[in-house]
Amino acid sequence: MAASRYKKLVDALASDIRTGRLAPGARLPTHRSLAAREGIAVVTATRVYAELDAMGLVSREQGRGTFVRDITIPAGHGIDQQAVAPDTVDLNFNYPSLPGQADLLRQALREVATSGDLDSLLRYQPHRGRPQDRAAIARHLGRRGITADADRILITNGAQHGLAITIMATLNAGDVVAVDALTYPGFKVLAHAFHLDLEPIPTTADGPDLDALEKLCATRPVRAIYTMPTLHNPLGWVMPATDRTRLIRIARQHGPLIIEDASYAYLVEDPPPPLAATAPDITVYVSGLSKSIATGLRVGFVLAPPPAVPSLERTIRATTWNTPALTTAIACRWLDDGTVNDLEARKRDDAKTRQAVVRQELAGLPLIGHPSSYFTWLPLPDDARADRLTATLVRRHISVTTAEPFTTSPHTPQAIRLALGSTDLDSLRSALRTVRRAAVEDSYA
Repeated sequence: MAASRYKKLVDALASDIRTGRLAPGARLPTHRSLAAREGIAVVTATRVYAELDAMGLVSREQGRGTFVRDITIPAGHGIDQQAVAPDTVDLNFNYPSLPGQADLLRQALREVATSGDLDSLLRYQPHRGRPQDRAAIARHLGRRGITADADRILITNGAQHGLAITIMATLNAGDVVAVDALTYPGFKVLAHAFHLDLEPIPTTADGPDLDALEKLCATRPVRAIYTMPTLHNPLGWVMPATDRTRLIRIARQHGPLIIEDASYAYLVEDPPPPLAATAPDITVYVSGLSKSIATGLRVGFVLAPPPAVPSLERTIRATTWNTPALTTAIACRWLDDGTVNDLEARKRDDAKTRQAVVRQELAGLPLIGHPSSYFTWLPLPDDARADRLTATLVRRHISVTTAEPFTTSPHTPQAIRLALGSTDLDSLRSALRTVRRAAVEDSYA
């Protein structure tokens, strides 16, 4: 009977949310109040809300309560990328492109077609990549301040694949991984798939709270630290050199592996040395060329300590055998002839221009971000609702991301991330004006 009553309550609340009788953003009764109203135990009320949360109908926010989600937000506003409507301005995902990139590809294909090793590109490749391609990546890393032996490099199908093989080769289900309280959603997806225990570390203006990290490492068996020291996604900070030194010291003292994600590092001029440059024996460095060249060019790379290389190589074999030789050959040509350096410099300038547009159109709002990044974090007032604002913007043909996909802590902040690299400047300006109007309207809703 109790189970039947519990289920009926879940169904009734779910129906009220889906039909709009409970409006998006509405605060639901506290667990104790719901229990008293319905004549059930507090633990049962907690179970009711947990089931509604699992159904995607409510969000539970520590210290604030339980709120009705806006369920009109279509799938794809978060981790799962889906095609947006042709008339929608995409501020959800970044796929920055520059004029002339298609011509670069045409020229590269002509050069590959007339090269002497074309036939070799049609055969299986070494699992971790051809020696000459790994050497080209080693030279590229050298220009970023990392002295890298080509034997420590493995070529992957993009940085996401690099993160996946790193987890598969170095961690086990149940392992504790320290991550920022706001972090890259793609890593969250992998952690869920491989059943890792993510421990959120609070963030400061310049990076993770290292006191909190040290305390965690002293109290739990942390196996890895996932970090983006140069251009954090979504907050855009660059970790100072002193903090990098301390993070390495914590890792050496307590033993976790450092997983350094450098996917957006190219956008920062003269950053402090990468962690992999200072602590190559305990750091797996993961990056790629999708962001700096083109998202369709799925070429990534992992730089690993020598003992980890054989396991990583076996994992590449198990997941993809080898990366496509044709795209890897083109990418490595561009690494050596300066094309990548040129594209990175142009994208840094492009990102700076877009950040200037954001600061002009959203002046006065509490923006967080790096002056040469392709995204901006916009915290909302306490009385605003990010899901409600996102739904409003969808109806106005603008796609943005709430904080939920980035959040690893129990409390999801009311904020949105604006990706700036996937539309032209005029459309970006117009969309940002709409964002401002909608944010102001939502704060008074």
